[in-house]
Amino acid sequence: MTQDNTESKKLLVVYHSQSGRNERLAYAAAAAATEEGVQIRLLRAMEASCKDLIWCDGVLLCTPENFGALSGGIKDFLDRCFYPAIDRNLVRPYALMVCSGNDGSNAVRQLEKIAKGMGLKPVAEPYVCHGRPNDAHLAAARELGQALAAGLELGVF
Repeated sequence: MTQDNTESKKLLVVYHSQSGRNERLAYAAAAAATEEGVQIRLLRAMEASCKDLIWCDGVLLCTPENFGALSGGIKDFLDRCFYPAIDRNLVRPYALMVCSGNDGSNAVRQLEKIAKGMGLKPVAEPYVCHGRPNDAHLAAARELGQALAAGLELGVF
């Protein structure tokens, strides 16, 4: 999903999903963010690159918790972007959604450490979805996407 409008802020939504759970959350968040008038790039983690991170004004990361840890797909995206982001002194606001079969806390901790090292600044509490996303989880994802987009559009972040 890509929506381009040269005058608006840009939000990158990067997700890793094998079961479809995070994909549903990411799509819900991205759809709500478009309502705020921001440009959206919604990409699987393996398709996203540092060029996308440079392009955006903010990023929403959607990851499963795999074996009590950050998913390999999101970790790979961040690994590929780490040094180019540091070299360019990129500072980007970010929000995080974790779909967890456990409690999600270790995945959140791992991402927070990586984000701090590469200049990503948290602008919302991490949202952790336990189990399969239901209507309440999808509503929370939409709310997070909309809030992040609104904050970018208003220049809050």
